[in-house]
Amino acid sequence: MRRYLFLQSSARPSGNTEAVARLAAAHLPPEAQDWRDLTHPALPPFEDLRHGAVYGPPEGVALDLCSATLAATDIVMVAPLYWYGLPAPAKLYLDHWSHWMRLPDLNFKPLMRQKTMWLVMAHASSSPEEIAPAVGTLRLSAEYLGMAWGGALLIDANAPGAWAEDTAAVQRAKGFFPA
Repeated sequence: MRRYLFLQSSARPSGNTEAVARLAAAHLPPEAQDWRDLTHPALPPFEDLRHGAVYGPPEGVALDLCSATLAATDIVMVAPLYWYGLPAPAKLYLDHWSHWMRLPDLNFKPLMRQKTMWLVMAHASSSPEEIAPAVGTLRLSAEYLGMAWGGALLIDANAPGAWAEDTAAVQRAKGFFPA
């Protein structure tokens, strides 16, 4: 059975991106869904220790997210477009991968090869060129770890509740994730 880890990273609770992600996940069994908010509780700042010190095991929120990541078959970033990129909590989560993949006991990098990365993103009438950096960050991160890229569900929505007006994206959402 597939296990989806939905990682919300919006500064706006219950925003357009989350609404569309929940619509896309509605057909999935509840036990196949793990929803996490990357903004609360927040991950600690990432400290790059690659050249010198040794990473210790993750603790607290980082340990919880690392465990959830490894338990999932599918990682879904639920992230609105902010300044042509991912929101800071989403990027911070990816930064912590640098820590986790350097812990031999976690077997992080080989285990990630068995997973699929997805993106659900609301944007405000942005062009493909304006959206590309955010999509590229996730697609290239997945590629780096040998993960499958499931795709990006993009919805044009700015004001609260505007997601429902993008009827084409709403239709795509209904069959976006395989069960």
